[in-house]
Amino acid sequence: MAESKEKTHPLTHLTEDEQMLKDAAAEFADTVIQPKVREMEENAKLDPELIQLFFDMGFMGIEIPEKYDGGGGTFFMGIVAIEQISRVDASVGVFMDVQNTLVNNAFLRWGSDEVKERFLPPLATEKVGAYCLSEAGSGSDAFALKCSAKEDGDSYILNGTKLWITNAAEADIFLVFANIDPDKGYKGITCFIVERGMDGFSISKKENKLGIRASSTCELTFEDVKVPKENILGEVGKGYKVAIETLNEGRIGIGAQMIGIAQGAYDEAIRYTKERKQFGKSISEFQGVQFQLAKMATELEMARLLVYNAARKKEAGQSFLKEAAMAKYYSSEVAEKVSSMAVDLFGGYGYVKEYPVEKFYRDSKIGKIYEGTSNMQLQTIAKIILKE
Repeated sequence: MAESKEKTHPLTHLTEDEQMLKDAAAEFADTVIQPKVREMEENAKLDPELIQLFFDMGFMGIEIPEKYDGGGGTFFMGIVAIEQISRVDASVGVFMDVQNTLVNNAFLRWGSDEVKERFLPPLATEKVGAYCLSEAGSGSDAFALKCSAKEDGDSYILNGTKLWITNAAEADIFLVFANIDPDKGYKGITCFIVERGMDGFSISKKENKLGIRASSTCELTFEDVKVPKENILGEVGKGYKVAIETLNEGRIGIGAQMIGIAQGAYDEAIRYTKERKQFGKSISEFQGVQFQLAKMATELEMARLLVYNAARKKEAGQSFLKEAAMAKYYSSEVAEKVSSMAVDLFGGYGYVKEYPVEKFYRDSKIGKIYEGTSNMQLQTIAKIILKE
């Protein structure tokens, strides 16, 4: 049999299941999400009907095993789906990303059989999750937590606040990190499962943001919230391990969101430069414009390879901490750079909200900030390479 002339890089080669999910996510993004993007952006709110459709499509429980009503898929499948959704709207992309790479992954790795039985089926089919670590005084210093938990019989009493919590407005299940013994430092941190409706728990201020505006980002308040001990995820005093190891995986998800943003901006730039006429011909025929498009394509491909490599290593059970940090750092740089170049290529049209590239540009900025700033990623990379 003659060897195929088509060669595919092993990192970007997709299995049949991965390709099917990628295609389904791309079609869903183009046909269902795209018509809702502008309205959601203006209202700074996800369409409730869209949220239910995400569950119906299986996008909210990709890795959750079938016995818990999930898709029984893989981490990499989630990454390619997040990328395709973010290509159309990064707000919806991060909504899906937090559910899969942070919340579901934490339950899958750290939950007891009883906890998984209680929480994974609703997370796969109807309930949104949120990951609650950040506070006013604990950003990059993530474990300088003030949120406290005091033992009270068969429960713990939570007090404190959390800031900048993604999916807070839509969520029913919240993974909340609190310290049971500040004298022990990070060794007192424990992960609690707080459910919407618990007495003393409230969702207050919703942030008015530069980008990803339809994604809810809210402040949470805990006033003597009684959480039963069976709602502890993992072990008492081991919440720092839940937080660190889950965020390592979550950074790959943010990388997928960022390459989705870059791809969306790049696609719009290609389309526009072919249609836009100046001096009697398409501006894509000018060498200066061609060079810009070539740079965008190259940067995007490099970022995608980093993200896919980190995801493949994680899925294979290999060490991926350095690769995840590199993927998040570089993809966020590329998302901002490519979307900025797209604005430039659109000229004056790129600066107005009637055209989509200004939104890609605004949405890209958060990539350097959440789930570990770019400086923190560089610090992680440096520590690892100096030990190698």
